[in-house]
Amino acid sequence: MTSNTKSVWGLSTAHLVTDIYSPVLPAIMPLLIAQEGYTYFLAGLIITVYNLTSSFMQPVVGWAYDTRGIAVHVSISVLMSAVFISIIGVVTDYTLVLVCAGLAALGHAFFHPSALGTVSRLTQDASRGRITSYFVVGGNLGFAIGPICAGVVVGFFGLPGLVFLAVPGIIMAVVLRTVLPPPPSRPPKVSALKTPAGGKASLRPVAVLVAASALRAWAIFASVAYLPTFLTTRGFDLVTANLLVSGMLLAGVIGQVVGGTISDRYGRKEYTLVGLVAAIPLFYLFLATDGILSLAVLMIFGFTLWSTFSVTVAMGHELMPRSVGLISGLMLGLAVGAGGMGVAATGYIADAFTLNVGLFTIPLPVIAAVLLFLAVPYPWKMLRRITRPAP
Repeated sequence: MTSNTKSVWGLSTAHLVTDIYSPVLPAIMPLLIAQEGYTYFLAGLIITVYNLTSSFMQPVVGWAYDTRGIAVHVSISVLMSAVFISIIGVVTDYTLVLVCAGLAALGHAFFHPSALGTVSRLTQDASRGRITSYFVVGGNLGFAIGPICAGVVVGFFGLPGLVFLAVPGIIMAVVLRTVLPPPPSRPPKVSALKTPAGGKASLRPVAVLVAASALRAWAIFASVAYLPTFLTTRGFDLVTANLLVSGMLLAGVIGQVVGGTISDRYGRKEYTLVGLVAAIPLFYLFLATDGILSLAVLMIFGFTLWSTFSVTVAMGHELMPRSVGLISGLMLGLAVGAGGMGVAATGYIADAFTLNVGLFTIPLPVIAAVLLFLAVPYPWKMLRRITRPAP
């Protein structure tokens, strides 16, 4: 293992710890309503403040990183996420709760562009998909175990027990402060990098890429949001249903490493399209079957759909090599946030008709994403090999 790979795994571990705090607020929403007396609107507004701040600040932070060399040390960003999410358990003033949610989201926003920008600079194009996946899966794991951690501490100690969640973040912040150098004081040099076409990068390809990624995120978040309820209609208790969805997420974590590695050899655009197209019939097969077969298909669906995520992040870095901070903020911030808002549309359809009808529409944004990914002006790799004339 090279020193660069070790550095990426270190940042991946930091990513895991940072993203533990992202899903905590939805996990404790029932307690905020029951114990603090918040209405559904007020409780939901806390989560909205967090999500909007994180989603829309990440591109701004990335732009500042690329153009001015302005970056917050990743230890500070991890510490902010840990501390401000954790003290929400002991803060009683609603305005202060909103402030804490916003500051925690800022820590989340500060982390991704600079950390992923560092990963991009440590990576060669030949292994960019695989190495990028190492960083991304850390966040996926953190997002998967965050609700479990929150559930354990509030289950034993109530909302005040949330302060114990600050411990892993504080420890990670101290470690990062010790082992990582301060962020650069000037924009990073990227002279060794070129755009896939060899020319100047434009915003149009990235806009199409981000829009397609948002549609994929819609399908991902809608499945995570509504599949537990659907599984309870098939006879599973809620705990088991959530564990099955967590299993789908973990299958996606494995898929990201596999997908990133395959894309290095056979092409990012090719793999993204194959993965997304394959996910569509898999989801319908899951809905149409039951028993062990249905659950096995659900895991394969998670593996397939999620496996394209780190691949498209690598595509973005190659499309805009001089703006890796900005593209990181757009892909992990704006696209994810915009996709999350699509969950409400799926819920509206489920309310107007049935949950089954709402679930039946989940592959539709994937189909739209396929069409947009086809339109991204990114070079083919395998197709070019096949069509290239023999010497």
